[in-house]
Amino acid sequence: MKLYRHVNGKCNISGTAIRELREAAGLSQEQLAARLQLAGLSLNQKAVSRIETGDRVVPDFELLYFAQVFNVSIHRLFGKDLDPIITIFPDKL
Repeated sequence: MKLYRHVNGKCNISGTAIRELREAAGLSQEQLAARLQLAGLSLNQKAVSRIETGDRVVPDFELLYFAQVFNVSIHRLFGKDLDPIITIFPDKL
C-alpha cells in the first residue's frame, strides 16, 4: 500500500498537536503511551515518538483515543497543519 504524505512531507497532520498537548500536560512520551494503554490502545513510546515526528500514520480510531486521553475534541488534534487544506479546498469541509 502506498502512503501519501501530507504537503509538509509527514505521514499525519496530528503529530504536532499531539506533541503540544503532551508537553502542556507535562507528560513524557512513555507516560502518554501508558495512558493510551490504560484507555485500550496498545502503543509504546516509540510509536508515540513516530506519530509526533510525522513518521507514522495515525488511523482515525487512534485519534479517538488521543482525544479521550487529552480530553479534547478530535478536531483539536488536527491543529494548525489543517489551515493550508482549508484555504485550498474550503468547499470540501
